[in-house]
Amino acid sequence: IIIIILYINVNFFFISRFLCQRVMAALGRAYFFSMGFRVVVKGKQASSHDAPILAVAPHSTFFDGIVCVVAGLPSTVSRVENLATPIFGRFLRSVQPVLVSRTDPDSRKNTIEEINKRAKSGGQWPQVLIFPEGTCTNRSCLITFKQGAFIPGVPVQPVLLKYPNKLVSRVFLPPHVPTEEEKKSPALFANRVRETMAQALGVPVTDHTYEDCRLMISAGELTLPMEAGLVEFTKISRKLNLKWDNIRKELDGFATMASACKGGRITIEEFASFLKLPVSPVLEDLFRLFDRNGDGTIDFREYVIGVNILCRPSNTEDVLKMAFQLFDTDEDEKVTHDEFTALLGSALGVSDLDTTKLFEAIDADGSGFITFNEFQEFAATHPEYAKLFTTYLELQRYQAIQEANPGDLELAGQPSSGEKPEESTSDKKDD
Repeated sequence: IIIIILYINVNFFFISRFLCQRVMAALGRAYFFSMGFRVVVKGKQASSHDAPILAVAPHSTFFDGIVCVVAGLPSTVSRVENLATPIFGRFLRSVQPVLVSRTDPDSRKNTIEEINKRAKSGGQWPQVLIFPEGTCTNRSCLITFKQGAFIPGVPVQPVLLKYPNKLVSRVFLPPHVPTEEEKKSPALFANRVRETMAQALGVPVTDHTYEDCRLMISAGELTLPMEAGLVEFTKISRKLNLKWDNIRKELDGFATMASACKGGRITIEEFASFLKLPVSPVLEDLFRLFDRNGDGTIDFREYVIGVNILCRPSNTEDVLKMAFQLFDTDEDEKVTHDEFTALLGSALGVSDLDTTKLFEAIDADGSGFITFNEFQEFAATHPEYAKLFTTYLELQRYQAIQEANPGDLELAGQPSSGEKPEESTSDKKDD
């Protein structure tokens, strides 16, 4: 009897869900029809067995939700805030969405787990519909796809959205069945599906993401031009192993440096002003290392790369100790203003150097001398100086070698007679 009751309940559940989906789909079509939407469907929608996930792009408007109606009310991935939308919020609840909260640190992990569970349920769940771009765009290109739809490693059916005229077009492309290589690499899987969709749409792809939008908004809040925040977040974070918070923090430092410039790009004069140093050949060399495209200015992307490739690796405790010892000429474990000025002037090749502002910035307690702790704390928040210190240390090492071996005129790395010179790559600006 218990088994029969359970069987009846299970069948009643599936029948109820089927009827509910039919009714809600009809109401949804009527709702969009009343607002003037006419839909043309091209291609054939795959079953949940053949393609458990539908990847829809480009995502450009709130009304893209019409694809849910056309697709028979699959489960969707949606922002939790959308539940509060009048009428649409109630409609959204009926399709049992996977909800994403951009303020919850565990939301990404929970979302991926839920998508994976539904995609591999063997038909117990409806298809999962995902907008893999993760945000709205202007449809002129396809931005980087989020990997959530591709982590389960199951077939994905690309669905194209077009607004060519008075009719709304929905195009179902054939399902993309992942290769073994793509199953192991969700990023590769996502990129190949995106390329297929971009070719069908006739639009380019770009490595910008939703995080670039967030950086643009943050740049605007810091009175920078909004385009200053465009850094191709996914590419730069992957190559430099940086998180959102790291790059957002770098934006604060860049804004401080670029506050005086109107175009969101730093010139050599503004660079020198921020460092509280005069323009000198050494500073120009450092500036050129940041200025990767050689246009005479540093944008935010170049700043992030420069700080994290050139400066932070040089900002180690050992390097700072060596630099501090060079400043501390009388070895009393503190650096006076005269000691600081003498060595910095020598490092920059500038006589009569005024270092008062910089010295006062490092001398946090105003004691009139700099301790190692003050020196270290300042370097941690101003990594731009690290490359100056390491450059000077390298110069000191070279001079020491020359003094120890006065007869040896060959520099390290230069070819001896009869040897072919090898091109140095230390100063190359490759990404």
